[in-house]
Amino acid sequence: MTLPRDEDEVVLTRGKARVQLTNLRKVYWPERKHTKRDLLQYYLDLAPILVPHLRDRAMVMKRYPNGIHGQFFFMKRTPDLAPPWLQTCSIRHTTGVIDFPMVQDLLSLLWVVNLGCIDLNPWYSRCDDTDRPDYLHFDLDPTAGASFAKAMQCALILREGLEAVGMKPLVKTSGASGLHVYVAIKRGPVQKQVWTVAKTIAVEIAAAHPRLMTTKFKIAERPRGTVLVDYNQNAWGRTLASVYSVRPTVAASVSVPLTWKEVEKGVAIEDFRLDNVGKRLARVGDLWKPMLAAKGRFDLSKVA
Repeated sequence: MTLPRDEDEVVLTRGKARVQLTNLRKVYWPERKHTKRDLLQYYLDLAPILVPHLRDRAMVMKRYPNGIHGQFFFMKRTPDLAPPWLQTCSIRHTTGVIDFPMVQDLLSLLWVVNLGCIDLNPWYSRCDDTDRPDYLHFDLDPTAGASFAKAMQCALILREGLEAVGMKPLVKTSGASGLHVYVAIKRGPVQKQVWTVAKTIAVEIAAAHPRLMTTKFKIAERPRGTVLVDYNQNAWGRTLASVYSVRPTVAASVSVPLTWKEVEKGVAIEDFRLDNVGKRLARVGDLWKPMLAAKGRFDLSKVA
C-alpha cells in the first residue's frame, strides 16, 4: 500500500476499524525534506516485522507534532478521542490507573504515529504482567568526548562478559548516538530483580575497563571520553526506543539490529535511515527475531 504524496489526509480501514491519517505533507525533517507521509509510509511498510515486537505492550507516546525541530512532549494516557477499536493496557501508578495505548496491528501502529510519535517506546513487559519483563538490556551512551566507535568497542566487551555467563546478547543501534545490547530472558523475575542483575553486570564490567566505560549517572562524575553503561533503563516504567524506531535526528536515522560482525567491522549511525532500512530488511531479514522466540531465553536465576 502506498500513501498519496499530493494529499493531506487519507482514511484507511480494516474491517470495522478505521484510522484517519492527517497533515501528510507536513515537513518533519527539513534538512532531508522528509514529510509526515514518509514517516507513516515507513511504518506501514515495516508493520509485518515491527508489530510483533510491540504487541501486548503499553506504549509511551513521545509526540513531535511539528517535526524534529519542534517541541516534543510525553503522553502516557490514551486520549479521550481514541477510536473505540484501540486496545489499551491499564497500569496502576501512584497517581492512579493509566490506560496506555497498545500497538496490536497495522492500524493501531499508524494511529500512534499519526499523533506525531516519531520513535516508539514500548514497555519491557507485556500487559498481562507489567512487572515481569521479557528482556534485560544496556544502553551504551557515549559521553562528551566519546565516539560511536568507542561505543562499539564497549559493546564487544559487554558481549564477551554476557556470553561468559551463558547469555546470548543481541545488539542494535540506538539510532541517536549509541548502542543497545539486549538479552532475551525467561519471564519470571520482577523488574527490580532484572534491574539488579543488569546493575551488577554493568558495574563489574565498567570497573574492569575504567578508561572506556562508566556507570556514573551524575554527569559531573563521568570521566570525559567514556561510554555510559546505562543499566538504569531497566527500572519499572522506563522505556527505550524500540527496534526499527525512526529517531528525531537530522539524518532520520533508525534503531536497527546489527550482526556482531558488523560491530566488529564498524558502522555509522547514519548508515541506517528512514529511506534505506527497508532495503536492508529485504536483504538480511529481522535480526531481532530471537527476541520473540520462546526457546533460548536466559534463566536469570543462574546469575541472580
